Amino acid sequence: MRREPVARFANVSVIIGAYQAASTIGRALMSIAGQTAKPREVVVIDDGSTDGTREAAEACAPDMQGIRLKVLRTDDNHGAGAARNRAIAESSQPVLAFLDADDEWLPAKLERSLAVFDEGGPVLIAHDYLTGDGERQRHHHCERRFLEGADPFVQLYRKGYIASCSVVAHRDAVIAAGGFDEGLLNAQDFDLWLAMLRKPGTRFRVFGEALLRYHSTPGGIMSHTWRRLRCGLVIAARYFPDLKHRLGSPYLSLWYRVAALHLEAIRAFGAKGEIGNLLVTAAVVPLNLIAVTLRCLAGATPARGPEEIARAASTAAPITLATAFLWLWVVALTGAYLYQFRSYARPILTLVGLT
Repeated sequence: MRREPVARFANVSVIIGAYQAASTIGRALMSIAGQTAKPREVVVIDDGSTDGTREAAEACAPDMQGIRLKVLRTDDNHGAGAARNRAIAESSQPVLAFLDADDEWLPAKLERSLAVFDEGGPVLIAHDYLTGDGERQRHHHCERRFLEGADPFVQLYRKGYIASCSVVAHRDAVIAAGGFDEGLLNAQDFDLWLAMLRKPGTRFRVFGEALLRYHSTPGGIMSHTWRRLRCGLVIAARYFPDLKHRLGSPYLSLWYRVAALHLEAIRAFGAKGEIGNLLVTAAVVPLNLIAVTLRCLAGATPARGPEEIARAASTAAPITLATAFLWLWVVALTGAYLYQFRSYARPILTLVGLT
């Protein structure tokens, strides 16, 4: 008589924040149940959904292959950061892994991640991921970006290459960094990874196996383009001081990040056919570049927390297209003068670390 192999369980809690995810939460949970190395538990926080997300999650309990499933619900929607923080507080294992309710892991994800996680004691590990299906499937090479520069933290700050649902991390390190910033409506995950890794010498690893599939859903957290841009600018200013202790010019890294955020927004608006928003985003690049740079020069970088986020966001008043083009003209004119009189401008460039 053939015996079924005994499942291997790892001391891992999987963290899932879910909102209006009744149609996708089952797929996410079944991808966890199908792991070759299974977590001890999954903690799902239904963040005030009205579509039966909690009931859909609870219905998966009999199929979880021995994994403990804890599903809790809040009466109101508090946001992804708050949902994940509550799930972390409810978790019991020393290692955390993260998955969104509309995405899925490939079967060997946890087994391979833990193998890398046990090598050399990194604070967190992550890996490549896939989007799309069939002929439209795309492999996103996060490891390549990790290996591009001499300092992986600087590359992370510039390019944001960690896929959140690929992360495995020490629970204590997540808590010590303050967890997810509930004041950020988007990009809380990117902010947390930077917070965990900001101290020089902190080790992390990104390896090149695509063990996660992202699915794009209408209304998902990745769909709020303007909100992502505003939150991204706050984060760029927040971690600017940490760049001063790293390789390269902190100002070049700051400007690279600001430009990358706007390019991401331009691409998102272009994909949705929102040409007006695309043009406005392109026009305000120099304005936001100047505003963030001046804030960093003045040392007014926002700390973590809802009040500081609100204060930083309030400085980003609505920009008219005319104002944006005026700033574009001013920056272009200033650049032309600096080039014409570059010998006089050299001391200024030296001051900001560009020479």
